[in-house]
Amino acid sequence: MIKAQGSDAGAERIVDDSTEIATVAAIDELQGHRTIDRVTQILEAVVYNPGMTFGELVRTVGAAKSSVHGFVRGLLMTGWLHEDSGRYYLGAAVYGLTLASGYIRAGVVTHADLIALHREAGVAVFVGVQAGDHLIYVAEHGSDPVSGFDAKTNIRRNLLATSGGKALLAMQPEAEREIYLRRHKASEPELVSNFLDEFDGIRRTRLATNIRRNGSRFAIATAFRAGSGTAVASITLVGPTGELQPRRQALGELLLERVGEFERRNDGGRDRVN
Repeated sequence: MIKAQGSDAGAERIVDDSTEIATVAAIDELQGHRTIDRVTQILEAVVYNPGMTFGELVRTVGAAKSSVHGFVRGLLMTGWLHEDSGRYYLGAAVYGLTLASGYIRAGVVTHADLIALHREAGVAVFVGVQAGDHLIYVAEHGSDPVSGFDAKTNIRRNLLATSGGKALLAMQPEAEREIYLRRHKASEPELVSNFLDEFDGIRRTRLATNIRRNGSRFAIATAFRAGSGTAVASITLVGPTGELQPRRQALGELLLERVGEFERRNDGGRDRVN
């Protein structure tokens, strides 16, 4: 601050005050942008490299460990990140916003599509996307009290323990799939073994099935692909085993036919679920 003297003191003080305020504002703006940049870097790093460790995040962001730890802790507490065995994935908050906004990254499937498929199949329909090592349902239509309740109360489902997850996993590039299976072999040997037994059939037919809840629920799913051929989501039909299992072939044919229509309609963009 310049100490003003004489008749122009007031004017000089006003000019200096304005300059000082502008300087402080510029510093605050820069610091605010730096914070946003750090958070954005972390989220984008996890998007493109799910399962990153803390050390990998520190190297990617290029900031002090203490600084990155603070950002990561805040993102974990607010649900933007999810930590599993020391590895980081996008959190449920991201997918909650995605579902609430009416947009899904699955491509061209619309709510009208789900309604039509439900009416044809006569069973509940779920759309799921992969989030890290898990399957998250982002849209549904139809009534199945057990599966619907599970989807809402257990947002992260094991890929290897769901038909939709197995359909997506089977369509992954070989290198990614092998890394995933090696990572889970020690903790879930039976699930990995079962998937490997089913793998050839899933690849050949594009259909995966699952029986759960002590055999009371049967699910059949397929993955559908974006314009690049990458599997971006799964569509699953779920219902009582006694009703669905005898219809397995017919339901599978219906599912593949409808998903084929979705894929042909897909231009690589995102369509609104409305």
